Amino acid sequence: MRRPAYEKSGLVRAALDERLGLTAAEFRVDGDIVVIGPVYDGEAFVALLEELERMGLVYYDDFFELSGNWPDWLSVLAGPVSAPGRSNPSQPQR
Repeated sequence: MRRPAYEKSGLVRAALDERLGLTAAEFRVDGDIVVIGPVYDGEAFVALLEELERMGLVYYDDFFELSGNWPDWLSVLAGPVSAPGRSNPSQPQR
């Protein structure tokens, strides 16, 4: 979730921890990104997504989810795109 969207939402970390059964490592803030999860309770997860939309947050613009079982060797890095000239591997190199 984008940090400004999280802050605008009024969500409280302690309430999320209790509601979703999160550990300290399952709620992280890195720059402008707030990472919540993994969330193991599917119904609670769907309810959270629905609540975010009721609060006026927009899926994909303000938050997104990565569902699925990931192998232990996979990590995902997410962050804002702000650097001009960022490489684009799908474009041929000149």
